[in-house]
Amino acid sequence: MRLPIDRDPKCPFDPPQGLQGLPPMSRLEFADGHQGWLATTLEAARTVLGDPRFSARTELKHSAVRSTMPDGGRRPAPPGFFAATDPPEHTRYRRLLIGQFTVRRMRLLEPRIERIAADHLDAMAAAGPPADLVTAYALPIPSMVICELLGVPYEDHAFFQDRSLQIVTAGGDVDGAMADLGAYLHTLVRRKRAEPGDDLISGLTGDLTDEELATAAMILLVAGHETTANMLSLGTYALLTSKKKYEEGMVEELLRWLAIVHLGAPSRAALEDVEVAGEMVKKGETVALSLPMINRDPEAFEDPDTLRPDRPDARRHLSFGHGVHQCLGQQLARIELSIGYRALFDRFPALRLATTDVPLKHDAAVYGLTRLPVTWD
Repeated sequence: MRLPIDRDPKCPFDPPQGLQGLPPMSRLEFADGHQGWLATTLEAARTVLGDPRFSARTELKHSAVRSTMPDGGRRPAPPGFFAATDPPEHTRYRRLLIGQFTVRRMRLLEPRIERIAADHLDAMAAAGPPADLVTAYALPIPSMVICELLGVPYEDHAFFQDRSLQIVTAGGDVDGAMADLGAYLHTLVRRKRAEPGDDLISGLTGDLTDEELATAAMILLVAGHETTANMLSLGTYALLTSKKKYEEGMVEELLRWLAIVHLGAPSRAALEDVEVAGEMVKKGETVALSLPMINRDPEAFEDPDTLRPDRPDARRHLSFGHGVHQCLGQQLARIELSIGYRALFDRFPALRLATTDVPLKHDAAVYGLTRLPVTWD
């Protein structure tokens, strides 16, 4: 089977059509013709992501969707690209970075995130309805927060947001965008070495080379705003269209129900023969994971297609991954989403869609909205 990448526009929150009823591990023909696998259940996915016999290295994996890069993206990751490394190399990067994203440190950012959210809501209120929630609120909040955390000047946000979009969009100029961001961040790293500040990049100049630090910062910069921004806007859209009120503690259920990372990502390559869910994955075969299906696994979640604010086991979702590569910034994302949703609906309790014409991003690795026109009384 080939991987269907589009969700039904009539049911934009449901997993891609054509995946329903599949076994935990199904044969999948990848874009380059590779015969690999697709994992669709929570148990199978946790096995693949948690087993060291599966590799995250890009030169070993095949892409489930067609790549615009000449080599299909199958090349060794540059130094510092910790998301595409295995232990012990990954362990070294992880130990250096994990201390920057502890729960305690993220909670210290809460007053600043609340201030950023309030400032943008003030601006929305002053301008009056309607407003595009993506550009006025959902995108600026995580962008400003990750910029301040890394030490990246926010006045350059238009540049890095454009390049980030190229990286996560199917058919985008990934190589060009990464080269542009890499050059920009190399210059910034050198500046931080000469004039360090109170930020993550400055704090790591003594542990990583310029290339390693610029590459690691690029991953954090792109992931730190693109995913959270899409969750803020798409989660708001889901609540408005389903007529459900936002309730405290609802973030985990929204993360489970929406599963905005799709297109077969993440994936792993078998370093040796490994049995998963009764199927033998041969050495060299790639396993892609369908997070929309995994987070709707009926064996793991009761009534999985229903958005339930009180779901007790929602946190079992794999939207932040699993194993040694579990998302570094997950605590920051949780705080941003919790503050973002709460502040928005507290300020505008009568918030509603201004139009039914809401464009969905079907061709991006991060599923979301290009704009979200809203209005209020």
